[in-house]
Amino acid sequence: MSHSRAPTFSAVSLFSNCGAGDVGYRKAGFRFDVMAELDPRRLEIALLNHPGAIGVPGDLRSTWRKVVKQYRDRAGKRRPALLCACPPCQGMSTARANRGNEADPDAGTKDARNLLVVVIAKVAKALKPKIIVVENVPQFLTRLVRDPRDDTAITAAHYLLRELRREYVAYPIVADLADYGVPQHRKRAFMTFVRKDLAGLRLLQTDRRAPFPRPTHATDYGDAGATTLSEALRDFDLPPLDAATDEGAQSEIGDGMHVVPVWDERTYEMVATIPANSGRSAWENDTCLQCGTTGITRKVALCPTCKAILPRPVIQAKNGRYRLIKGFHSSYRRMKPAEPAFTITTATGHVGSDTTIHPTENRVLSPLECALLQTFPPTFDWGDALDKWGITSVRDMIGEAVPPLFTMQHGRILVDVIRARQWTFPAILDVDKRCEHAAEILGRPASTKALTSDEKRNAARR
Repeated sequence: MSHSRAPTFSAVSLFSNCGAGDVGYRKAGFRFDVMAELDPRRLEIALLNHPGAIGVPGDLRSTWRKVVKQYRDRAGKRRPALLCACPPCQGMSTARANRGNEADPDAGTKDARNLLVVVIAKVAKALKPKIIVVENVPQFLTRLVRDPRDDTAITAAHYLLRELRREYVAYPIVADLADYGVPQHRKRAFMTFVRKDLAGLRLLQTDRRAPFPRPTHATDYGDAGATTLSEALRDFDLPPLDAATDEGAQSEIGDGMHVVPVWDERTYEMVATIPANSGRSAWENDTCLQCGTTGITRKVALCPTCKAILPRPVIQAKNGRYRLIKGFHSSYRRMKPAEPAFTITTATGHVGSDTTIHPTENRVLSPLECALLQTFPPTFDWGDALDKWGITSVRDMIGEAVPPLFTMQHGRILVDVIRARQWTFPAILDVDKRCEHAAEILGRPASTKALTSDEKRNAARR
């Protein structure tokens, strides 16, 4: 991320997490004056990396007025250039228990986090920022909740559209951030709201652009494609680790961040049996390590010949019998080296979570590797977080961050919109499939006039 600019434009961050995503916007030219975060530990890290910001800890449903006051005390009546908001996504996700409930507004409303957009709208109406950016999982556009105004079914995205439509034009996008050089598959929804009185809005409309960067690593733009996990790990150039022993599971590199959990003997044996670089899972291990029987069906926990426990995800039930663990077969799986990493989540330290095992070594990824796959800059300041709160808290912050490589690119587009000047960084077409798909999800057209194939090609080159 070499395209750094002196922070020029004032910004406010809601649901700041550890401030990593905001680092990208800062590199593009935004200065964060106020940052708000529920967890004081995360806010502490955010302020280490944004030392000029005022921190507002606590639940924004109670503290949003303090956010407004803190900004007003610093800036007076001057409107912020940017309001960033990345509300928690856990209630929106379709993973695990939420599957099948996406269209049930009562189920959606049970998780109060799904209605935190109400706070975003309140702060936006009070501060009237030039641009608002809201990030979440794609289900943010589809997950139904009960409208706090009249109890009807509505999505969080539609709530924001309704509350802000008088003063803002909304641009949605659903994109895999691997298309922007982030070395992992990370599909996310962004909504960028541009004030109707902002001169740069005409620039967007005249040039048929949306306020998002053009993909840099996507084949539909003629680029070479996404950065693979093997390419990323090679560039990190970190020493190997091994989960068999305490000594092998840690390194002096990375200030204690390049470390992994030590596994018990059977877990290690199970993972070691998965061929390196195969992308396969332990569920597919079909050879008994005791007697050598091969081709064993995937449905059993014990070898049919010698009755030994197979190198698969197996537990002993209360009745003493062994059985396979119930779970998704994307767990206990090695990452594929020739593709971007799977989405970095808060569960990267668990061998039984979705695709968390190193492609060649017998271990999960270290927090340092996860941070680098999330495109945290190597200079990101963690303070004494490891000593005070432990490695699990750090993994949580990393997993919930917005990759700063993308926000830096996005921020450069926003700067051009604010300055109402020609593009210094290519902006995406408003008819790009990523924008049109998001608009269709929201039930409205992405654009008022379709472009011809020649117009699309010519615009994409500019």
